[in-house]
Amino acid sequence: MFKKVSKIFAVLGVMAMMASCSLVLPVNATSNSVGSKVGTATATGYLGVLFFDQDASIQKAAENGGITKISTVDLKSTSILGIIVTYETIVTGE
Repeated sequence: MFKKVSKIFAVLGVMAMMASCSLVLPVNATSNSVGSKVGTATATGYLGVLFFDQDASIQKAAENGGITKISTVDLKSTSILGIIVTYETIVTGE
């Protein structure tokens, strides 16, 4: 009986460690019309501080999408127990 309970708790522990949360927030909008182009830039960090020279800036997202006139900027943040954090900047425009 004890072995079965231990296995159940081990599985639940692994499932809890795999839990994550994702949130998308609008950051900015301009008076430019919403364009058809979308650009993204992503940076993944560990322990909240170790990002190893990654670029999730608005400028990089616009460059990746070939956007010269930005319409909207959204920021998507995903966290896995605060250990692995990913920031994604999403830019739309022309």
